[in-house]
Amino acid sequence: MQDSTSGKRILDPVERARLGLQLLDKPLDEALAAIDSYVAGKDYDQQSVDFFKDQIATQCKIRKEGSELLSTGGKIFSLVVDALSKNISRLREQPGSGSQR
Repeated sequence: MQDSTSGKRILDPVERARLGLQLLDKPLDEALAAIDSYVAGKDYDQQSVDFFKDQIATQCKIRKEGSELLSTGGKIFSLVVDALSKNISRLREQPGSGSQR
């Protein structure tokens, strides 16, 4: 596809999707370098390339922060389970805490 104002090629949705799938699991610096090598010498409109790079940067940030959130959630869950098990064991050890029939 070509941009009507600049006359240069733009990254069309199919190209972005194909390239995006290749970049899905790469760190940001490798992804940006891959985009640069893909568009090198092909007369792409810089604005469309920068827009795609911004999308990839956002995707990488979401992936990173999502994994940190998942890790934090796992730690919180572990602390809650540990506290519950300690409280249950303390209740069992206290005299007179069991049910008497």
